[in-house]
Amino acid sequence: MEKSVEIEGIRLHLGHADTSEGEWIGQREIVTQLLACWLVVDPRDLPLTPRLVGPPGIGKTTLAMSGARIRQQPLYVYQCTSDTRPEDLLVTPVLAESGKIQYQASPLVTAMITGGVCVLDEGNRMNEKSWASLAPLLDHRRYVESIVAGITIKAHPDFRCAVTMNDDDSTYEIPDYILSRLQPTLTLGYPDRQDELAILHYHLPFAEPEMLNLTVEFLQQSHQLKLDFSTRDGINVLRYALKRLSQDQKHPLGKDKAWREALKNCLGDEALDLQTLAERKQRSLGGNAVPMGLGDFFFDPDDPLHPDRDDEGEDEDFEDEEES
Repeated sequence: MEKSVEIEGIRLHLGHADTSEGEWIGQREIVTQLLACWLVVDPRDLPLTPRLVGPPGIGKTTLAMSGARIRQQPLYVYQCTSDTRPEDLLVTPVLAESGKIQYQASPLVTAMITGGVCVLDEGNRMNEKSWASLAPLLDHRRYVESIVAGITIKAHPDFRCAVTMNDDDSTYEIPDYILSRLQPTLTLGYPDRQDELAILHYHLPFAEPEMLNLTVEFLQQSHQLKLDFSTRDGINVLRYALKRLSQDQKHPLGKDKAWREALKNCLGDEALDLQTLAERKQRSLGGNAVPMGLGDFFFDPDDPLHPDRDDEGEDEDFEDEEES
């Protein structure tokens, strides 16, 4: 039976907690830091809302989910997108079977009411208008105001929150007044070889050691070369390779051939030669081009009016003419 609560005369229907399994493996220090953010050390103290930052596929959401389970609190996950609206984050009016309007609480509001943990996943994909609706929740006020339902919802004392953010370019710029409320920043790095092997084995315990090692060696080399291939990529490559190996028992593919095919199909031809890919990326980032000045946008390089034009050679020629 669906749970509901009444706030200021408005009945809110609550969402369901996330019950998916997941275990955080390795990097115990980052877990300790996250749990410290959620501690309350005095009745007058308030929990923090940290930012979990790192490349896609590195396990930021899994980390937050693991923290919630360690604290033995119900977990709610909200996937943020570029078109997320304030009412999506808070309370959404929906049409019930009776034909009447009922108010559905989001995962965030459900966590606020029940005293759970909410993970705002990929928060820097949201626009400022949506973030503004959360400003009073993320400071000492600890409440949100639903314009749609016309009510103010206060957070349970046990409510905790974390925001994951990818460090890529396909995101919005988060306003400073929100960033100042999302503190501290916990940065996740790539796992070492032992941890990455354990993660792959956790997700694919039926994979043979040879296939696991092939994948781990690839991932570790990509990390050393500062490429963007993540543990999630490795899991997908390995999963596809195993499916190809088991597809036809009469004419099986070789393990190495199946793995290379999976690597190519999942991550592209460039993943077959990491060294070349890393060199190409380095050239594109560093480059050999001379930085452009403001004058380069308005004048040709040889224009005598160019403010950065080097006239030293012309001055020397002029002096030579005077001497002669």
